[in-house]
Amino acid sequence: MVLQTRYFGELEIGESDMFHFRHGVPGFEEVKRFILIDNEQEGSPFKWLQGVDEPKPAFVIIDPFAIRKDYEVKLDDEVLRELDINEAGTVSVYCIVVVPDDISKMTVNLQAPLIINTASHKGRQLILDTDRYGVRHYILEELQGREEKENAGTDKEKGSVHNNK
Repeated sequence: MVLQTRYFGELEIGESDMFHFRHGVPGFEEVKRFILIDNEQEGSPFKWLQGVDEPKPAFVIIDPFAIRKDYEVKLDDEVLRELDINEAGTVSVYCIVVVPDDISKMTVNLQAPLIINTASHKGRQLILDTDRYGVRHYILEELQGREEKENAGTDKEKGSVHNNK
């Protein structure tokens, strides 16, 4: 099948490339089939979730664990059954990114992750029942804060690590 996309032109895809979202994605409930497209830039944490039933929905997505190492999603029995999840190794989690003109204001919606079972090719967007994560989480601020924590106690000029005993 040839898929005409907004950003990637024509793509040749097969049934095995598609992920089925029974409920669609909020705002695009009629679009039930999506594909994942890797970023061309090697090492980039970003991917694309491209609609198949309609070319308009094309979301930049990111693995939330690349942003927050302590990110946590608990899947209830209903979601496990709906997505045919039998083992954790088949589950991928992504979150939708908003990329404005000013890239320093790029945000990620950690409140509504996309859960994808790579074995059953089923997916669903969840709305987490927690105030721990926001819908507009600033990516660059989080990465900068994590880098500062990881480099705490390091003398960058000399490359030495200080030990305060």
